[in-house]
Amino acid sequence: MTAHIIDGKAIADALRADIGAEVETLAAKGFRRPGLAVVLVGEDPASQVYVKSKGTATREAGMVSIEHKLPATTSEADLLALIARLNADDAVDGILVQLPLPPHIDADKVIETITPAKDVDGFHPVNVGLLATGGPALVPCTPWGSLLLAKSVRADLTGLDAVVIGRSNIVGKPMAQLLLRESCTVTIAHSRTKDLPGVVRRADLVVAAVGKPQMVRGDWIKPGAIVIDVGINRIPADGGKTRLVGDVAFDEAKTVAGAITPVPGGVGRMTVACLLRNTLQAAKARRG
Repeated sequence: MTAHIIDGKAIADALRADIGAEVETLAAKGFRRPGLAVVLVGEDPASQVYVKSKGTATREAGMVSIEHKLPATTSEADLLALIARLNADDAVDGILVQLPLPPHIDADKVIETITPAKDVDGFHPVNVGLLATGGPALVPCTPWGSLLLAKSVRADLTGLDAVVIGRSNIVGKPMAQLLLRESCTVTIAHSRTKDLPGVVRRADLVVAAVGKPQMVRGDWIKPGAIVIDVGINRIPADGGKTRLVGDVAFDEAKTVAGAITPVPGGVGRMTVACLLRNTLQAAKARRG
């Protein structure tokens, strides 16, 4: 048995095309194009790559990309003042502050300063609460993208036994909430779960977001299960180079699973597509 490889690139490209078409429809009706403001503090190389890719994707979708690149020495007060200005700017529909932030800045305070209606990362406590209570929340992008990938394999997830490995506020917890909305029976597991392999073996759907390279082995997977690998880890490769792997031992798992996402080419592309979807959703909500 060889698993169906879930093509995150194709699914993300289709979602981005739909978003772009909707943006053009709104523009043709006289509505202002949605605007996404991305704030980068410091010179972290990975963050710079992420911000550049988000800007490119925003423009390709017909939206307005607004970038604020600040030095690492920027004070917390100055960053909060910038966010307040973006909150009040009618041309800005979504605000994203790239994490991680320099250690002298309180990330929680920054997130809580963003108005919930423009919180396209879905991290504000108001959006977290709305998601938990079934309200109209802006949902964190990576869990939402992971859900869409799972539903590309099986549109109705009702009744599935789902295991989420990881309990972060960014992925694990919101992922569990989304799966509960889909009427799954959900277990949140983590690196300290007793008999983690046994817990995973009973799952019809596994979402691995623990941040440990290839931790989930092939013999942990229930035959025919859907496996969504959120992990992005860089490990040594031949010739002194490195390569990207997920939290799942892909070569082992693909011989057991019914469907699986690769790394790269899986969840990562969906995260940016769902960011654009959140921005469009926020823009439409603000315009009524």
